[in-house]
Amino acid sequence: MKKIALVTGGTRGIGGAISRALAEAGYLVAANYHNGTATAEKFHNDTGIPIFSWNVSDYKSCENGISEVCRALDGTIDILVNNAGITRDSMLHKMNPDDWRLVIENNLNSVFYMCRLVVPTMRDKKFGRIVNISSVNGLKGQVGQSNYSAAKAGILGLTKSLALESASAGITVNAIAPGYISTDMTDAIRSDVKESIKATIPLGRFGRIDEIASSVLFLVGDKASFITGAVLNVNGGQYL
Repeated sequence: MKKIALVTGGTRGIGGAISRALAEAGYLVAANYHNGTATAEKFHNDTGIPIFSWNVSDYKSCENGISEVCRALDGTIDILVNNAGITRDSMLHKMNPDDWRLVIENNLNSVFYMCRLVVPTMRDKKFGRIVNISSVNGLKGQVGQSNYSAAKAGILGLTKSLALESASAGITVNAIAPGYISTDMTDAIRSDVKESIKATIPLGRFGRIDEIASSVLFLVGDKASFITGAVLNVNGGQYL
């Protein structure tokens, strides 16, 4: 019987690559999204992966969304990849409190909500794999991203604590901290700025979304069954 994998923010960019890789590896995948209905529908039409819309920053929406996934796929969640996130960049002394709140709710609270809702059934089954997508900026900070960096750092603490709590129940919980990855967001950066960023990366290039996806595949697979509470840095050697 195929294992069910749920990917939040799973219809585009890094999340879309993760969903595709899991499906190609034989998992039964559900891809969550909130905004961008046209993009999500195109993703579904291109891949055949079922899509489900809800706001991961709202606990009740997560509860209803997970229930819908379980009904549609006739099972419970075996693998959870918390990928959804937003940015609202600003220097802290100019930051709108709403932009702090939105980023914390979408990038950190959502991880708690999703884990809180799937871990009990994972514990019952004595099996689960959770991968939380953090960021290099959660490790080192970044100018203009105190909200984003705080949320991504919080994910690392949550990951390590939940890993300790869940190990005896057969659940592994790990995080991936991507560096600069080629996505629509980085494609919009001015070329001169991109070159200056690349100069700080020992491997001399931005990462690819499939390199994050393959890291997720490793962490949810049998060969990583003795790894939990780990942070996998996928950053081209940056800031080591």
